[in-house]
Parts: sequence; C-alpha cells; structure tokens
Amino acid sequence: MPTDVTFAADGPTAGATPSPAPPPGGRKAGLRIAAVVVGLAAAVTLMLCAFGLPSVNGGPHHAPLGVTGPRSAVSAVQERLSGDEWEVTRYDDAEALTAALRDRDVVGGIALGAEGVDVYTAPAGGQQISTAVSGLGTGLAEQRHVRARTHEVVGFGQDDPHGTGLASMALPMVFGGILPVLILALVAPGPGALRARLAGVVGFALVAAAGVTAVLQSGIGTLDGNYATSALGLALGMLALGLPLLGLQARFGTPGFLGLAVVMMFLGNPLSGLATGPYWLPDGWSTLGQLLPVGASGSLLRANAFFDGTGAGGAVVTLAVWALAGLALVLVAVRRGSGRTGAGRT
Repeated sequence: MPTDVTFAADGPTAGATPSPAPPPGGRKAGLRIAAVVVGLAAAVTLMLCAFGLPSVNGGPHHAPLGVTGPRSAVSAVQERLSGDEWEVTRYDDAEALTAALRDRDVVGGIALGAEGVDVYTAPAGGQQISTAVSGLGTGLAEQRHVRARTHEVVGFGQDDPHGTGLASMALPMVFGGILPVLILALVAPGPGALRARLAGVVGFALVAAAGVTAVLQSGIGTLDGNYATSALGLALGMLALGLPLLGLQARFGTPGFLGLAVVMMFLGNPLSGLATGPYWLPDGWSTLGQLLPVGASGSLLRANAFFDGTGAGGAVVTLAVWALAGLALVLVAVRRGSGRTGAGRT
C-alpha cells in the first residue's frame, strides 16, 4: 500500500507532503518593494527637512538696516545690533534712508529723533523682514520712552497688503515648469516631436505668465508696476525651469527629468524666499535659493513689480543661464535625433 511521506530536516518522514518552493521571482519582487518603501520614507523625511528646517531657522541673517539720527544714538544701535542678524549703516537723514530703501540697499530703516522713532519698511521686499524691522523700531522707542511711527515706503497692492498672492507663487512656479514638459511628452512623444515640444514649452511660458500676472495684478491686487514687464520676467522664469527639464528629458530620459524635478520641489520651493524675502533664510540656503529658477523668478518679479527694476540684473542673468543651458540640451538632442534619422534613411 502507498505510504504518506513527510520531509524532516534530516530526510523524508511518513505522514505529510512536501511544501512548494517559493517562486523564483518572489524574492526579487519583495526586495524591490522593500527598496521602494525605504526610498519613499526617506523622500518624505527629506521633504520635511527641506520645508521645515528653513522655517525653524528663519529670521534676519545679515539683513542691511539703515539708521539715521544723532551719531551717538546711531553708534549705540550699531553696538546693540552687532550680531549676525543685522548690518547697520548710518544715513544722513530720513530722505537718504528712504531712497536707500527704494534702491534696495537696505531692507528697512529707523530714524531716531528726540520726539519719537520713525520706522521705514518695504513689505514688498519681504513681509517677515519688514515685520522684524517694525518690532525692532518699537523696541528702541520703548527703550527711549518715545512713540514709534511706522511708514510703509514700498508696499504691496491695496487689495493684498500682506503679499499673500506672491507668497503662494512658489509651488505654481515649480508645477508650471514640470507639468508642460510631462504632458507634452504624452501628447507628442518621440524624438521626432521634440521641436514641437520645445515650441509648446515656450508658448506655455508666454501664455501662462500673461495669465498669472493678470491674476496677481488685476484679480488679487498683489502686484503693481508695468504689466508687460512683470509678465515677460515671469515667462523667463518659467522657461528657466521648463527648458532644462525638457532638455534633461530629451537627453537622459525619465531619470534626468525626475532628478531636476525633485531638486526644484525639495529645494527650489522652500528656499525661494517668495514668502519671506532672501534675508530671512540662513546665508548658504538663501544664496542657493536665489541661484535656482524659482528664487530668481521671485526676485525678478519683486524688482519689476515694486522697485522699478532695481536689483533685477542678477536674477535675469541667473534665469538666462538656466534657460540657455536647457535650450542647449534640447538642441543637442534634436541634432542627435536628426543624425540617427538620416543614418537610418541611408
């Protein structure tokens, strides 16, 4: 009669059937899933650090502050603010101080007088840094037992006095570079359609910038200044992000595209200074943020909309370098694609 057999550690044993071996691909799939889980957890942690650490460490960092008044009083303020937060410069009078504020030489000003302290702010250059200047002036007035009067020299539009529209621009700017490249690749895939995708990215930048500027200036009331200048500057910012993404996608495929997209999401967005102004972030982070397209776009938009173009030069150069580098990558990909097509025909 047949006998049931089991398998023990040292050989077959009666009474059981052998267990099936795991499929050969099951272990590899498990390892891939584990790698994805660990990678996603690391990404979430990195995102928290990228967005949280700048806020935790936010505050004035070497912010230029103008002070006018009796020499002894100004010297006392300079001595009191001798740390890393403020860099105090003395001005002859309040008129010179406000001129420096409009020229973006300082982020705020304090005029010390016998009857009171006059505080001059430019919220359009950074709402939080202006609030800090106001608090500093109020503290000095209390110390001198006089009144503090605040004067807004360069502000946002009347309908959006706190610049909420500008502060919310960072994420739409990032997606304004990512989404057109991503969607155009689905609509017009393949190397042969790269020229069409390039035209689409340029067209999107111009149309989207015109629409966004119209909303910020006429709809929300955040922006002042010349509409066309602000719109063209914003279009340059979108090209500075969209063209490199398109170029990396064309030359290196999805990994190249995703690499830059992640950098812009995790670094370009939180370090842009759109909500705070660059002097609110730690020095190294602030510098990096202004060298990335989102931060440079915000600086250019501030300059064009509120300061008659003062300080726009550096931002224009930064954005032009990004845009030209991206265009160069696209043209190289177009040329290689044309070369392969020609070789195939011969």
